[in-house]
Amino acid sequence: MKLRGLYAITPELADGDELLRRVAQALTGGIAALQYRHKSGPALQQAQALAAMCRRSGVPFIVNDDIEIALASGADGVHLGRNDGDLAVARLKLRGKLLGVSCYDSIAAARAAVAAGADYVAFGSVFPSSTKPAAVRAPHSLFGAARALGVPLVAIGGVTLENASRLLQAGADGVAVISDLFDAPDIAGRARAYGKLFAHDHAQ
Repeated sequence: MKLRGLYAITPELADGDELLRRVAQALTGGIAALQYRHKSGPALQQAQALAAMCRRSGVPFIVNDDIEIALASGADGVHLGRNDGDLAVARLKLRGKLLGVSCYDSIAAARAAVAAGADYVAFGSVFPSSTKPAAVRAPHSLFGAARALGVPLVAIGGVTLENASRLLQAGADGVAVISDLFDAPDIAGRARAYGKLFAHDHAQ
């Protein structure tokens, strides 16, 4: 998997139309991938709508935690955490689709995830996070240590436009962002600004 750039994660919004509006703006600005994160209520209809939007834009669409919703919606893959089931079983169910895994602050967990078939791994929280204030903090040195795994590395937790460049310098391929993107007054403009960070980093 080639994953480099802004990895957008959807916010929790009761208004489904507003969610689609914000995601459309993010796609206009340019993102590397979209993860659908929905912890309450019916999710399949939203997932199907988002999958179609991402498909039109050529952006991978990934569902958080729920393999069945991912398969039913036509998503490109699933992202799983430590309590979301056996990775080897997930890999079998997801033939031909992407598998991302949260590895928190553990290089050992990342090695195990890649051995089980993960296409990319995420470390975090890399900064204090308003979404998960109690999350374990992941040292930025993990990204350098994990380069040898040969899969894209995503940084998550408290990422903003102001601090993202530190993660690129540490070796992250992607930065996962919720509020700093979707709460921005100009979502498309914020996505473009993140894109410039990666273009600048790649040119160096």
